[in-house]
Amino acid sequence: MNAVVTQFPDPFQRMLEGLNSSVLLFGSDLLLRYINPAGEMLFEVSARHLVGQPYEKLFVSSSCTSDDMKNALQTVHPTTRHEVSVSLLNSRKITVDLSISPILDSKDDPEILLECHQIDHLLRISKEEKRAADQQATNQLLRGLAHEIKNPLGGLRGSAQLLQRQLDNENLKEYTRVIIDEADRLSVLVDRMIGPTQIPKTCDANIHEVLEHVRQLILADSEHNIDIIRDYDPSIPEIEIDPGQLVQAILNITRNAIQAISEQLTAGQGHIIYRTRVLRNFTIANQRHRLVLLLEIEDNGPGIPEDLQNKIFFPMVTGRAAGTGLGLSIAQAIVQKHHGVLECNSKPGKTVFTINLPINS
Repeated sequence: MNAVVTQFPDPFQRMLEGLNSSVLLFGSDLLLRYINPAGEMLFEVSARHLVGQPYEKLFVSSSCTSDDMKNALQTVHPTTRHEVSVSLLNSRKITVDLSISPILDSKDDPEILLECHQIDHLLRISKEEKRAADQQATNQLLRGLAHEIKNPLGGLRGSAQLLQRQLDNENLKEYTRVIIDEADRLSVLVDRMIGPTQIPKTCDANIHEVLEHVRQLILADSEHNIDIIRDYDPSIPEIEIDPGQLVQAILNITRNAIQAISEQLTAGQGHIIYRTRVLRNFTIANQRHRLVLLLEIEDNGPGIPEDLQNKIFFPMVTGRAAGTGLGLSIAQAIVQKHHGVLECNSKPGKTVFTINLPINS
């Protein structure tokens, strides 16, 4: 098939090649005639291999179909679609804003200009900012609530101690001991709801040593036959962390995974994967870092119910009757104190918790 390749006057060609957004030009037959360098980067294929390909082969799966393109050409009305999920020919899934503009310079040979602006990172940053704002508001609420609870608890405990000293009957003293113990238990629970308050004591540490420490703790403590698979990138340099706090965060996530797996799978079927990689030029909380650690904790459990997925990092939210709903909240607070971000993607058979931490090297 001989592909028609559109050539633009030099000023327009330079302008299109300098754009950060991807620009694709299709003929009325919806075969690609031109793609700019940003588009080549989007598809990760050179223009030489892309030109002549039909629209539906380039955009394998999209809510913006070839019928939409043809309709825009027939009605001569530009169309804009926001937050369109697209599967590309390289099997990569992205989210884009699409602008479709019919070009009718020649009635015999109309064309369609498609502009794609990838917004995955913008959506991720917006999501991170919202989660951080929600976490901050929740923490402020909990600190106020903790103050209101712990003050009367202290009074109850003190009164029970005074009463205990005045009693001669051991049976009655047992009641005061119950009051003291329960007051202490509630005080500890309130402290756990607030999360870790101490500033991380950071040092340069190997993330794989942290993961191996957690792995040994799990293998020594777990009664369940669950494999912990290691998929490490040995090139990752030491990062500035508080190893003790990060052990706690990873341990909380892993224990949640073990409990979820154990409730659904028989012995020998469950596994957890510890995966590490390096991301380059990655943005965390509006700050771009040259190198970022990608740490994934993946399990093959039943997944997190859809109605809980946006709430799991809030305190006291849990899908288990025996759970406290504090483990993931504490893990998120620890990661945030390390200037990182903790995210979760879950579906039946695959739940992945992702920790991104800046690498200062």
